[in-house]
Amino acid sequence: MNKPLLLSSFLVFILSILLLPHLSKWSKLKVAEVADLLVTNAFIYTSDPSFPFANSMAIKNGRILGVGNYSVLQELEGSTTHKLNLEGKIVVPGFIDSHLHLLYGGLQQMMQVELHGVRTKQEFVMKIEAAVKSKREGIWVVGGGWNNDLWGGELPMANWIDDISPQNPVWLSRMDGHMGLANSLAIKMAGITKETKDPLGGTIVRWADGEPTGLLIDAAKKFILPSVPEPTIDERREALLRASNYALTKGVTTVVDMGRYVPGSSAELPWEDFTDVYKWANTSGNMIIRVCLFFPLETWSRLYDLVQKTGHVVSQWLYLGGVKAFLDGSLGSNSALFYEPYADDPDSYGLQVVDLDDLINMTALSDKSGLQVAIHAIGDMANDLILDVYDSVASENGERDRRLRIEHAQHLAPGSATRFGKQGVVASVQPVHLLDDAISAEKKLGKERAEHGSYLFHSLLASHSLLAFGSDWPVADIDPLNNIRAAVTRIPPAWETPWIPSECLTLNNALDAGIRASYMPIFHGLQEFSVTFLFDCVVTCQYLWQDHLRIERGNLWMNWKGIERVNGRQLPPMGGSMILCHRRIYKVVDLLTC
Repeated sequence: MNKPLLLSSFLVFILSILLLPHLSKWSKLKVAEVADLLVTNAFIYTSDPSFPFANSMAIKNGRILGVGNYSVLQELEGSTTHKLNLEGKIVVPGFIDSHLHLLYGGLQQMMQVELHGVRTKQEFVMKIEAAVKSKREGIWVVGGGWNNDLWGGELPMANWIDDISPQNPVWLSRMDGHMGLANSLAIKMAGITKETKDPLGGTIVRWADGEPTGLLIDAAKKFILPSVPEPTIDERREALLRASNYALTKGVTTVVDMGRYVPGSSAELPWEDFTDVYKWANTSGNMIIRVCLFFPLETWSRLYDLVQKTGHVVSQWLYLGGVKAFLDGSLGSNSALFYEPYADDPDSYGLQVVDLDDLINMTALSDKSGLQVAIHAIGDMANDLILDVYDSVASENGERDRRLRIEHAQHLAPGSATRFGKQGVVASVQPVHLLDDAISAEKKLGKERAEHGSYLFHSLLASHSLLAFGSDWPVADIDPLNNIRAAVTRIPPAWETPWIPSECLTLNNALDAGIRASYMPIFHGLQEFSVTFLFDCVVTCQYLWQDHLRIERGNLWMNWKGIERVNGRQLPPMGGSMILCHRRIYKVVDLLTC
C-alpha cells in the first residue's frame, strides 16, 4: 500500500476521534435535508480557527449542509446522494484573490506586445520591432509588462524605439501600470511638448533641455491614454472568459476586481466593463468565478444609487463591493510617496496623485453612505496619510463595521503597523511583490530603510490587523501559491536566505490570508467551510499539511486535478494541474489517480 496514503488516512482517522466531541455542535446539521454530495475520508481544512479540520462534508445545491465527522454527517445521505471518497486527500476552500485587475489581466494575455520577463534592452527593442512589422502604417502598437529592474534599472526612452516605429504610434505600460513609454510619434500626436506642464499627481519625464523622453508617470498618462485605442466590447468579453478560466486553473474561485482605472485613465472604464461585460456574463451564464467589483471613488454616488436599487449582491457570481482611490504611485516608478527622498533620486519624495481635501471629502461621503472604501498606498507617508483619513472619517461618521482597506501597504513608518490593528483597517497585501522589490527597494530606499519598513506582514498580524492576500494580477501571476510561498519563505530568486526573516509568516497564517481573511473584507460570506456557505473548494493530490507541505529553497509544491464543467460551461484542459469543486459537482476527472 502507498505509505503516504496510509499515513494520510490514518491522520484523518485520528483527527476524527480527537475532534468527535465537538463535531455535532459545530456541524449544525439540517437533518431534514438530503445532500447532493457527501465528501468522505478527506483531510478538510475549514479555515475556521474554532474548528480547523474535519473529515467529511455534505453539500446541497452548491451550499454546505454540514462539515464534520462522517458518523454525524451520514444521516444527510440519501438514495440520490453522490458519495465521494477522497482517500485522505486534502481539501481547502477555493482561494480568494483580494486584489487584482481581472479584465486587464485577460487583455494582457491578448496583447500585441507582451513584455513580461524581458531581461535586456535588445530583447525589448526586438519585440517592438516585430510588432511594428506586423502593422500597417498609422496603426497603434500597444503592449506592456516591462520591468526595467530586470535589465539593471535603466529606464527605456522613446529613442530606443523611434527608428523602428517612425509611422506607428507606440504605447507600452510598465508592469505596475504607473508608468508608460510612448515613442516620439505618439508624444507628438498627444501634443506633449517641453512647454507642457506636469499635472497634479503626474510627471512627464524630460531630458535636460525639457523635451519629453517618452516616459509618462501616473496622472501624466492622461495626455496620451485618450488617443490609445480602447479594446472592443467583444475583446473585453473574451478577456473576461480567458481571465476567469486562467484563475480556475490556479485554484482561485473568487476575486476582488479593482478594475482598469489607474491614475491618468478614465473613471468610466470600470462602469463600461460592468455594463458591457459583467452584466452580459452574468445574464448569459458565462460567469465561472465569483467577482466582487470596486469602482473609482469619484463615482461613489453612482455606486450608491445602484446599490440602493439592486443591493450589493447582483447574483451568486457578481457582487458590488465598494470604491477605490489612489494616494500615490509605485516604488518601481519612483512615484510611491515617502517621508524621505529616494536614494537613487534625492530630489524626489514620490507623488501624491490626488488632492487630499478631495480624498477626505469623498471618503467621508462614501463611508456615510455605507460604501466600503479601499485606497492604494505604497510609500510610508502615503500609508500614514490614509490612516489619518480613515481615523478622521470613523470619528466623524461614528462606529460601525466598515472594514476600510489600504491596498498594498508595502512600506510603513515605525508604529504604523500597530495603527492598522487599532483602527481595524484591512491590509490588502501582495507578498509576491517582495520577490522583485527585495533588490530594487534597497537601491531606491537604502538598505536600512528598506529592511525596517518593507512588507511587514508579521508586524501587521501581531497588531491584530486583518491581512488579506492578492496578486495584483497582471502585475504578478494570479497563482495563490506564489503569495503563500513568498509570505512564508521571503526568499527572492537566486537568494539563499529570507529578506527580513522576522517578517516571515507561518504556513497557517499565510493560508488564512489567502482564504478566510481574504473573504472577510468583502462583506459577503463566500469561502469558508461552514454551514450555508457556498461550496467552492480545491482538492489536492499531495499530502500537504504542515510537514506534508514542502517548502524547499523557496519552492512550494502542490498538485491539483481538474473538472470539466462549471456553471454548465466547458472548461479548457488544465494540464493535470488542479481539481476544483466549484458550486456544483460535475464529472470529476482523474480524481484519485494523481
